[in-house]
Amino acid sequence: MADSPLGIPMHANGRFSPARLAVALAVLSAISAAAFVAGALFGAEKVDLTSALSQPDSLDGRILFGLRLPRLVLAAIAGAGLSAAGAAYQGLLRNPLADPFVLGVSGGAALGGTLALAASGLIAAMGIASGVWVSGTAFFGAMLATWLAFAAGRTEGGLDATRTLLAGVIFNSFAAAGITLLKTAVSPEKAQELLFWLTGSLGYESWSTLAAAAAATGVSIAVLVRQSHALNLLVLGDDGAAALGVEVARVRLSVFLAASLAVAVAVSLTGLVAFVGLIVPHLARLALGPDQRLLVPASALGGAAFLLAADLGARLLFVPLGTELPAGALTALAGGPFFLLLLRRKTT
Repeated sequence: MADSPLGIPMHANGRFSPARLAVALAVLSAISAAAFVAGALFGAEKVDLTSALSQPDSLDGRILFGLRLPRLVLAAIAGAGLSAAGAAYQGLLRNPLADPFVLGVSGGAALGGTLALAASGLIAAMGIASGVWVSGTAFFGAMLATWLAFAAGRTEGGLDATRTLLAGVIFNSFAAAGITLLKTAVSPEKAQELLFWLTGSLGYESWSTLAAAAAATGVSIAVLVRQSHALNLLVLGDDGAAALGVEVARVRLSVFLAASLAVAVAVSLTGLVAFVGLIVPHLARLALGPDQRLLVPASALGGAAFLLAADLGARLLFVPLGTELPAGALTALAGGPFFLLLLRRKTT
């Protein structure tokens, strides 16, 4: 019995027993909780937890309940959704380089969200809620990118991972060009708002918005977990999985929809937070093995912890300068070299 990189014993076939799965998820939950508490207490202003809890109207209480907690909940939701989607995409394509950002799904969602934000004045005049419009157009953009990438990668024998990834890269270029065009067509103030959103900065959303986002992301992750056994069988190829009773087209469609919904929700609220869906599932695979029944829930918990930690780091790094780094910039700085490392390992 081998040990995983985290020191957790693992079966020779890479699968945990239920007891070891429970231990692994408990460890990830503890890490997420620690990152959440650290994010609540530390930042540009340290928060006295006792004062905040006993006097919610105090300065500490307003910082904790009005600013820190909504932001931390958003980070956990977005991180969980992006990572679970990344694990599902990687399982579907049988390729560790698959990721919502690389596949163009995040870019498509960002293009849709940018279009909505650029037209926010018109949308407000029509009486449509801005958040609903941004989320809806982000979902449409994510679905369009998903359809194009997987349509391009479709072959008689199933999905060609290389073609699918290349299609995603091409669509990312198209989305970036569209976003640039929209930024030049709006006022300088609106362009600055778009730039801030696109860098992947976690904002301060209302509790009603967060509740809706949590519900949508929770449904998405539940669907992905439900389809995780079928994703395991897709390793055999479409024909092999179908021979074992998997309805390949239905499974692929449900995974596409669920993963795209999770990505769209995250992007509509946080902008482009790159490579979370690449780094976390890969680390979870190293620790837990390739079984999607373990990988999807572990990636969701790990993604929440990862983005919580990234947000805390982004808030603390530039405190002496009186500013903060967008969390998306920090994840991109970590993800770029990580992606190149994976690419090198895959080609050697």
